[in-house]
Amino acid sequence: MKVLFFSLFIVIADQFSKIFIKGINIPFLNINIVGMTERQSINVIGDFFKITCIENPGMAFSIGVSSEIKILLSLFSLAASIGIIYYIYKSHDQRLVLRIALAFILGGAVGNFIDRAFYGIIYGYAPLFFGNVVDFIKINITFGGFNYRSFPIFNVADSAVCIGVFLLLILNILDTTKFGKKIVNKDFNLSNNDLNARNTK
Repeated sequence: MKVLFFSLFIVIADQFSKIFIKGINIPFLNINIVGMTERQSINVIGDFFKITCIENPGMAFSIGVSSEIKILLSLFSLAASIGIIYYIYKSHDQRLVLRIALAFILGGAVGNFIDRAFYGIIYGYAPLFFGNVVDFIKINITFGGFNYRSFPIFNVADSAVCIGVFLLLILNILDTTKFGKKIVNKDFNLSNNDLNARNTK
């Protein structure tokens, strides 16, 4: 379960970045972060990398959803997060990279769930589970030096989910190739040896 520290780090990084982008005012803690306005953009690396503040109804990469299904999306995210935690707990004897991949997906799911569940109440614009997800990372890709194609604006949580899914895909490819099977069998044998060594103690 130590891999859950990866999830915790992702959630903290995600929420702190969103708070600085969105801004927040907590008088009794003497905290007042102004934040950015909707669609305000700051160049970080020219036109390639910008910080652009937007809010969307709830899905990754600024993919909007209707208010009718937002509550279902929020509840699904909560259920999926609980399911991933359970699976990580049950797979403690599996490969570390698998558990890290799941921890990344969990951290991303929880990060965006917090937006959906609580931001509407915190910022006073929607009831519980009807908040908007804050996105701010904008990447512009140049083709041929003329046309700019903007990648969907995303956040730290979205990035974590993508990294986790990418790791799972790599594991799946390795599992289905000759080279990968050798690696998997080697890891499996090492795991069995570790378990046997523990049982003989």
